[in-house]
Amino acid sequence: MVGAESFLGEQQLSPNTADQPSALSNTGCEAVTRRTMDNRPVRRRRTGVVRHLLLAVAFLACSSQLLVVNANSWWSLGLTPIQQPEMYIIGAQPLCSQLSGLSQGQRKLCQLYQDHMVYIGEGAKTGIKECQYQFRQRRWNCSTVDNTSVFGRVMQIGSRETAFTYAISAAGVVNAISRACREGELSTCGCSRAARPRDLPRDWLWGGCGDNVHYGYRFAREFVDAREREKNYPRGSTEHTRTLMNLQNNEAGRQAVYNLANVACKCHGVSGSCSLKTCWLQLADFRRVGEFLKEKYDSAAAMRIGRKGKLELVDKRFNTPTPEDLVYIDPSPDYCLRNETTGSLGTQGRLCNKTSEGMDGCELMCCGRGYDQFKTYKHERCHCKFHWCCYVKCKRCTTLVDQFVCK
Repeated sequence: MVGAESFLGEQQLSPNTADQPSALSNTGCEAVTRRTMDNRPVRRRRTGVVRHLLLAVAFLACSSQLLVVNANSWWSLGLTPIQQPEMYIIGAQPLCSQLSGLSQGQRKLCQLYQDHMVYIGEGAKTGIKECQYQFRQRRWNCSTVDNTSVFGRVMQIGSRETAFTYAISAAGVVNAISRACREGELSTCGCSRAARPRDLPRDWLWGGCGDNVHYGYRFAREFVDAREREKNYPRGSTEHTRTLMNLQNNEAGRQAVYNLANVACKCHGVSGSCSLKTCWLQLADFRRVGEFLKEKYDSAAAMRIGRKGKLELVDKRFNTPTPEDLVYIDPSPDYCLRNETTGSLGTQGRLCNKTSEGMDGCELMCCGRGYDQFKTYKHERCHCKFHWCCYVKCKRCTTLVDQFVCK
């Protein structure tokens, strides 16, 4: 597996808090001093109680702003189109300052690797779409609610669903960056330099232009984990526990792409004789990655913080999670009803399958509230025929079907 050395031999990025303005000034909460008409400050004496009350009000106001800021995520890059760096003319606002949701460490990486940002956005978009596909028949269907937090407040809960979202998003970045390297879109990487597999027959050639999953893994680790690693929460705190959970699930997503990559070969020879084969490293189809992580979601381990400040199993009877496994720290809501506090959208208005006994069935999807039935027209291709040479001609059929919607 990939070693623990830092990306491209560079020093690990860490936030330089000494050079930062205070949190109050960052959020627009600045101390205001009363002044006279000639702009001289006036000193006013306040009692200790009044002063403490004013400080508490200011703290609460600024805390609410900080919550809004922290709600942003790099996932928003998947919902906002990113222009190529060369499209920014001299004197225009730099690319990295226009991207929302980046942490300090991620912004530094953006400045160093601006040509990577388009593909990070593509990776985030791929992860979001795959999440929605895998959960399309579940009460929680991975819906995006806005362009900043993307998934909304439901991500504040350290649930199984949050674990899957972190994993599939990290996997999407590995996938996109690895492909971009192979296609020559990035200045700092190219085709894969993976070693020749030992079990590859000697007469098969190795060295076709493969997906650079090694580079994609390392860059995704630096970029995606930067937000978590630059936090400095007290060891054993709730926030520290959530950070460890996020890091574990990010790694599980990256491992899925890395380990599912396989050898692909192409035959060469007269009339398809396959007298010669050329082989290279190729990423697995991302749908397979999504299905693999969905299985990990189903078997995710419930964790808690231990005495040594590390995650440990709630139930010791289960096996200790490996880097490939998903973990969670909070139970999942039922997602049945709309709840602004937890971010649950509820299942009212969702389509369900009357004959299914699974999660997409009306009984489970509607949480026992019942469902409404209506008829709708369904259009599909039918009576397709193959014509020589070489096309398929179909008719368009319309049928009236029953559909069911949760109350």
